[in-house]
Amino acid sequence: MRREDYEERERDTLAPWASMASDSRGRAHLEPEHPLRTAFQRDRDRIVHSTAFRRLEYKTQVFVNHEGDYYRTRLTHTMEGAQISRTIARALRLNEDLAEAVVLAHDLGHTPFGHAGERVLDGLMAEFGGFEHNAQSLRIVEKLEQRYPEFPGLNLSWEVREGIVKHSSEFDRPQVRAFDPGLAPSLEAQIADHADEIAYNCHDIDDGLQSGMLERERMGDVALWREHFAVTSERWPDAPFSILRYQTVRRILDAMVSNLIQNVEEEIARRGVSSNADLRQATPNVARYSEDMALKIRELKDFLMEQLYLHVRVTRMGVKAKTVMTGIFEAYFDEPRQMPPHIVAQISQGRDKPRVIADYIAGMTDRFALVEYRKLFDPLEKV
Repeated sequence: MRREDYEERERDTLAPWASMASDSRGRAHLEPEHPLRTAFQRDRDRIVHSTAFRRLEYKTQVFVNHEGDYYRTRLTHTMEGAQISRTIARALRLNEDLAEAVVLAHDLGHTPFGHAGERVLDGLMAEFGGFEHNAQSLRIVEKLEQRYPEFPGLNLSWEVREGIVKHSSEFDRPQVRAFDPGLAPSLEAQIADHADEIAYNCHDIDDGLQSGMLERERMGDVALWREHFAVTSERWPDAPFSILRYQTVRRILDAMVSNLIQNVEEEIARRGVSSNADLRQATPNVARYSEDMALKIRELKDFLMEQLYLHVRVTRMGVKAKTVMTGIFEAYFDEPRQMPPHIVAQISQGRDKPRVIADYIAGMTDRFALVEYRKLFDPLEKV
């Protein structure tokens, strides 16, 4: 099939409120269309082949890379979220390629050491405009990736870039001003946001139990776990807990996805949405859970915050991350020539020194940052 065939099939099969590749608002730098791939398919492929995407393999989700091979990384989280987004998009007759591309790009701007690293870098950059990973993801795809002679960045379509900056609900950020801040994001971007949340809620239960940081006995405090574990343990009473854990997480994920799909369909009917323009005007967002499911998810997230994200092991790693990233930032700030020549050249060419340093540190993987810290401060470490 050629691009025109895919575009025609989208117009014939997708919902009226879906985003059609043929209706894309285009790219910042004009390029000829690809003969075989739609705009959103092309965006997806550019993201997957980017340097920033490959680095996600060694960036923290919850557990730092050296803690074990089993635990999710930022890359495996992204892949799980992308799969969930395609499932939801397909069920709702939305553009799967756009939904997938948004999820694949949404974490490109994350620092090493997860959200702890982001908080540290934001504090270090407080006097220089701050740091926020959604904005950094946009910087990566618009400026920092250097792969094409004609333009900086990946030159993604307007719709994918909109999905990146509207991944957060705070639409008053400067980066959103170029993406219709008064309008809701595409439904594909909305479900991508939920797919991200579904992925981390479920895999953090799995990783937390596997690590022993979540106590099996305490999981009964969470309605979603309690309800679905009761079903799996009754169906397979002799199965080991490792299997019951997986089957319970699987049921929770399915329950969230199914509830979201059903509720989106009901919201569209209730609000009389009949076109993409209607969808864009619909506020609050159409993609939302039922009230009962939303309360259960809130309970789960509060539980994970208290029992996992604030666990002593995670907290200690967060403190270590602060030491490492602060040390690296201050060392570079005092003497930028400790960075590679091509990074230093950006400062010589007039780019803002703190932002150049932040861009470089944000691009580091966990293990690169740890090695770099030793090279900077351990006199016995080879530089």
